[in-house]
Amino acid sequence: MKPSLLIVDDDEAIRTQMKWALSEDYEVYFAEDRQGALDVFEANAPAVTLLDLGLPPRPNECDEGLAVLSDILAIDNTAKVIIISGQSEKQNAIEAVGAGAYDFLCKPVEMEELRLLLRRCIHVVELEKEYHKLQQNQRSDVFEDMLGTSPQMQAVFALIRKVAGTNAPVLLLGESGTGKELAAAAIHRRSAHKDGPFVAINCNAIPENLLESELFGHEKGAFTGAHVQRKGLLETASGGTLLLDEIGELPPSIQVKLLRFLQEQRLQRVGGRQEIQVDTRLVAATNADLKQLIDNGKFREDLYFRLAVVTIRLLPLRERGEDVVFLAREFLQMYANQNGRTKMVFAPDALRAMGCYSWPGNVRELQNRVKRGVIMASGSRVAAKDLELEDIQKIAAPGATTLREARQRVEREVIEQALKRNAGRITTAAADLGISRPTLYELMEKLGIPKERAATNIN
Repeated sequence: MKPSLLIVDDDEAIRTQMKWALSEDYEVYFAEDRQGALDVFEANAPAVTLLDLGLPPRPNECDEGLAVLSDILAIDNTAKVIIISGQSEKQNAIEAVGAGAYDFLCKPVEMEELRLLLRRCIHVVELEKEYHKLQQNQRSDVFEDMLGTSPQMQAVFALIRKVAGTNAPVLLLGESGTGKELAAAAIHRRSAHKDGPFVAINCNAIPENLLESELFGHEKGAFTGAHVQRKGLLETASGGTLLLDEIGELPPSIQVKLLRFLQEQRLQRVGGRQEIQVDTRLVAATNADLKQLIDNGKFREDLYFRLAVVTIRLLPLRERGEDVVFLAREFLQMYANQNGRTKMVFAPDALRAMGCYSWPGNVRELQNRVKRGVIMASGSRVAAKDLELEDIQKIAAPGATTLREARQRVEREVIEQALKRNAGRITTAAADLGISRPTLYELMEKLGIPKERAATNIN
């Protein structure tokens, strides 16, 4: 197959000249303006783009051509764009190279010089493709179903590798949606318990009067309704790993029994007298401040130290830099393939909005928004409006002097909109945002959104 080439120029004579000179060696596509260039680029992913800086509606200025360069690199930061410029635009062409263009040529273009530059550029493209294939075969950004290129996530991966081979209890800390359960599963799969079961329980999702039986099991007749003997999750997970999610919600009476289990690896079922030896690796997770709970008398300090032999912190998405766009593109490819919509890309406004947004629901929210974007997009481009982020830049801009202030402004607006959509109901608003109810309460407190706002909105 011939390499593909996109020529963006509003001069019909130049387009005709290029067609006759290059069509024998290249699959040539043409565009006359910014939107046409983006449409052709997204539809055909050309190996190289030849870009004239002077385009309609201001062909005597360079801003439209530079905008095309910016948009193309936003879609694919490895794209090869060669600037074609007049002598008067030479300084702008040099600046364009600094902004990411591959090279530039001055008009009138010498065809032999252009052919030589194109051959060199195509060779670089092919080398990069081969390198990418090699990288795909040994990706460092994928670790046990967890994704991340940032130094922070690479440090998390390294810590999981180190701790997984031990029997030490692990405490996973992080906001809702940061991937604590994925990290726990990764620890399990790399441990000596990998052939045993991986069991997860949310301590906040089970009523207190049932939680003890759920964890430790019960004997027949131990209480009303206990018609048969039943093993608890600690016993069920023997030989494997038990994840205790939302460990901060564990009632004090059960904290005492769990502490004893951690000390002795033995348990008694509810209503039983027999000591049962089990071999269960415990991993705990929480988005709460356990030290604050200890100070408030709600969590045992001795249990905390037993659980936190090794602590792994999973950072919120807003603190993971380029991982936002990296993850978004991974999710886009996955959901596009699932929906039979290949070659989908993010529009530049979507990439800008994702960079401005503070992601209170973290990776889970990003995943949900991208999935929605694939469904809602009318063409091959997912725009900010398809992600329901079209107002983010407008919200972030006025009156924000720092990036933190901009993000807080966005976060506050998104939460208030979710409360309004859900008539002030905290549970459904939290689900809409892809976060837990306690996390939403914490965010409301941090951002100064009064809890009365929820009650007021119900009416």
